[in-house]
Amino acid sequence: MTMILNRNDVASVLSMKECMEAMEKAFIELAEGTAVLPLRTSITPPGGLSLYMPAYLKAMGALACKVVTVYKNNPSEHQLPTTIGKVLLQDPMTGDVVCIMNGGYLTAMRTGAVSGVATHYLARKESNLVAGIFGAGVQARMQLRAVAEARNLSKAYVFDISDEAAVSFVKEMSSNLDLEIIRAKSPDDLLKADIICTATSSPTPLFDGNKIKEGTHINGIGSHSPNARELDTAIVKRSKFVGDSREACFKEAGDIMIPMNDGEIPASHFYAELGEIITGKKAGRINDREITLFKSNGLAIQDAAAAKLVYEKAVKAGIGINVEI
Repeated sequence: MTMILNRNDVASVLSMKECMEAMEKAFIELAEGTAVLPLRTSITPPGGLSLYMPAYLKAMGALACKVVTVYKNNPSEHQLPTTIGKVLLQDPMTGDVVCIMNGGYLTAMRTGAVSGVATHYLARKESNLVAGIFGAGVQARMQLRAVAEARNLSKAYVFDISDEAAVSFVKEMSSNLDLEIIRAKSPDDLLKADIICTATSSPTPLFDGNKIKEGTHINGIGSHSPNARELDTAIVKRSKFVGDSREACFKEAGDIMIPMNDGEIPASHFYAELGEIITGKKAGRINDREITLFKSNGLAIQDAAAAKLVYEKAVKAGIGINVEI
């Protein structure tokens, strides 16, 4: 039998705290060499892009493949989202697909959760910190949820080019987190924050990195191609640069690739992978003046770990539909 879980099923059992714990375990496996993480494979059918993201975490017993498609004409022509994702979870002992689940909520949650883990290890440790969120979409919400899980916040600022989106964000998230959230009038309003998350679709830098204060931690989430970046050369040069994957950063992250190609930084500016920080192979923050930067590209190990967690909790809760395939 194969379990089918829709978006509501996934959301009902996946908490940010537990997802962060699963992400930490996944990155430990990556650092310890017990994770199998092939490169994502892409196919370009007419009108779209299809991505296949497999991974296996030996210690966690998580074997999965996420299928993600991006079809820009879906909303207008087929009344479907532009991006659609499904995760296939397998039994590593038999290879059988034991669960097929909606990947949209799972992807948003695991992306936020990894930023939460990075924040836990890299942000300053005092209470009443201020968060600044660039973007007001689904991922921006997850970023704030994760940061609020990792650190005690006194308030948060949010900026989005859409006033409507920003207002909606403030109303929803201030209620959900019982936190004062302020709609910023300009990007510069966010630069006073102690923890900054960039979760936008902008292909160009969002702020002047020279204006970032000492001691800031930054989670860079939004750009995922060699020619796009949310973070300028100034802030990359000023920061201790940590990535989810060295390989992914040097192949996909314009945030570091552009200043490298321009000769502004050497490849050695990439300080560590997140798993190396978690396992203590590399030191994280060493003082309260240091600027730390975590670059997230999104890895299949995150999907595998989250999918295993969701499946186990769904079985325990007795939800989902089981079908014979």
